[in-house]
Amino acid sequence: MVHEIRLVSFDPALSNLGVALLRYNIFEQRLVLDRLHLAKTEPTKTKQVRKNSDDLERARILFRTMTEFSENRAFAIAEIPVGTQSARGAMSNGIALGVLAGCPVPLIQVTPTEAKLAGPGIKTATKQEMIEWAIGKYPHKDWLMRKSKGQLVPIADNEHLADAVAIAEAGIKTAQFKQALALYKAVHSFA
Repeated sequence: MVHEIRLVSFDPALSNLGVALLRYNIFEQRLVLDRLHLAKTEPTKTKQVRKNSDDLERARILFRTMTEFSENRAFAIAEIPVGTQSARGAMSNGIALGVLAGCPVPLIQVTPTEAKLAGPGIKTATKQEMIEWAIGKYPHKDWLMRKSKGQLVPIADNEHLADAVAIAEAGIKTAQFKQALALYKAVHSFA
């Protein structure tokens, strides 16, 4: 008897891909967080013939990470990038969208606002508020920490992991997920 499905959620950007591996308990309608992962890409320090060659390599890293973590997952949930204030930001969003377009499992889409509301419940939540909410909800997970005055404290890069968790929380509330889940249940054996 299958009572849960395996999900992955992504917070995509050119420099960082936040990943959360989760299970969705169908009967209790709740998420269980199994693992967090942060893929970081950086521009190469060596001179390239073309700047976009570097962007292409970074996109490949993001794509490989997304593909690897999508393996054996029923669905992926991702925040779809919106808006930007620069040409470089628009290009970064385009790369993130291109990577997501290649997702090998069905993709549930959420907006940044939906993720913030599903997380701390504040439409304008700051990065710090997102991190505090996620660590508070899942305190014993593999958050990125550093020592400060003898105490372990979360680092700023947790924003991408916290967003991935909030993205999953938002995704399971969407009509798109509910429809996909109904189809999944019809195809698979649930008792």
